[in-house]
Amino acid sequence: METQLDWSVYDDYGSGDAYAQLPVTGGSFGKAAAVCIGNRQCQRSEQGVMCPSFRITNDPAHSTHHRAKTLKAALNGELGNTPFVGPELTAAMDLCVGCKGCKRECPNGVDMALLRVETLAQRWRALGKIPLRERLLARLPKFLMWYPLLRPLIGLRERVPVFARLGERWLGISAKRTLPTIAKRSFLETLSRVSFGAIDGKEVALLVDTFSNYFAPETAQAALDVLVAGGYRVHIAHANDGKRPLCCGRTFLSNGLIKEARDEARRMVSALLPYASQGIPIIGLEPSCLLMLRDEYYAYGLGQPAEQVGKAALLLEEFLAREQDAKRLKLNFKLPPDTSVVVHGHCHQKAFGAMKSVRKLLNQVSGLSSEFIESSCCGMAGAFGFEAEHYEQSMQMAELSLLPSVRQAKPNTWVIANGISCQHQIRDGAQRESVHLAQVLRAALDVTSV
Repeated sequence: METQLDWSVYDDYGSGDAYAQLPVTGGSFGKAAAVCIGNRQCQRSEQGVMCPSFRITNDPAHSTHHRAKTLKAALNGELGNTPFVGPELTAAMDLCVGCKGCKRECPNGVDMALLRVETLAQRWRALGKIPLRERLLARLPKFLMWYPLLRPLIGLRERVPVFARLGERWLGISAKRTLPTIAKRSFLETLSRVSFGAIDGKEVALLVDTFSNYFAPETAQAALDVLVAGGYRVHIAHANDGKRPLCCGRTFLSNGLIKEARDEARRMVSALLPYASQGIPIIGLEPSCLLMLRDEYYAYGLGQPAEQVGKAALLLEEFLAREQDAKRLKLNFKLPPDTSVVVHGHCHQKAFGAMKSVRKLLNQVSGLSSEFIESSCCGMAGAFGFEAEHYEQSMQMAELSLLPSVRQAKPNTWVIANGISCQHQIRDGAQRESVHLAQVLRAALDVTSV
């Protein structure tokens, strides 16, 4: 079979191992599935992220192990000639939210999130078409170029229930779910220049993702203010073609549109490579976007430039914590005594070990006490929580620990959630607003916005 992602990192897996049980087809894609050896760590409900779908169903059929087992059966020809459109593989992958928990917590590091993407892409190829909903969700970053027109349409859908019901009937977007509010002005449109801060300051590049740009410009502004206050020379990353804003391609990848995701990645790498080549850190805000540069971009076959960009990419909290460790952080964070926060970590923050940086920074804020919620996936998982057939499971995931913990927090307690989809789930499920870490750090500084 012809795979759409580059699985060559698994080329040598199982070599010389008579017990590796490699599928007979699929090449290195099959080897990636064979990384699962049946440990079944994914079929537990203790601390950690893995596996959200098993945690709500207590059914092994909705675990990483069963998904890998079913995929191997498909590649072995056990599920017929068209396994990617068959019911077995479809059912196995149905509740996978792409949390990356298995990549970190499974003893063998099974990357089910990426296996799911390839499986979905193979399904679309076998069907010869991609459903309308998936095409629309994937192309959201491109549609947002016309956000002044989209904003009133979304507002109308929120005010008139019949439009929400029609959206569920025609597109499969749950009528029970609110849609995110688009900002009146995108962050990038408010900027009068592309560089900020002291000319002789240490240079950094700020990557403003699609979601921060259009839905949460206050997050991008807070990050910019914090970095400038720290004495850094901040360059706002822009596309080389000068057209629409940069996009990591996450929405394309999650919906199985790999070619389009790769095109977005090429555009991103082209824009960021000059910074990476000069050793300038590339700082991002949305975990699911920034961490693509360090993870999925390696599966696109883009070569050394993508690797160089990936090595320069850091979440804001990772960069600031690193600067603090090197005693280069020139910031004094201070909030009124007895200020408190509760923190929910994005799945990808947890999968890439970024939560320790969040903890380290919050410990540096005078007057602040923090509590970290022991939670799995919030359940929104990008578009998963918007899909009508998955709405109930989405809320069940959130109710395991996240939403009860948020509801128990005092009204004046800040709720930190760096993922835009996590924030939306908290707003819908607990009727509480949450903020990005950057906003708390900005509030702890006595500075004016740049």
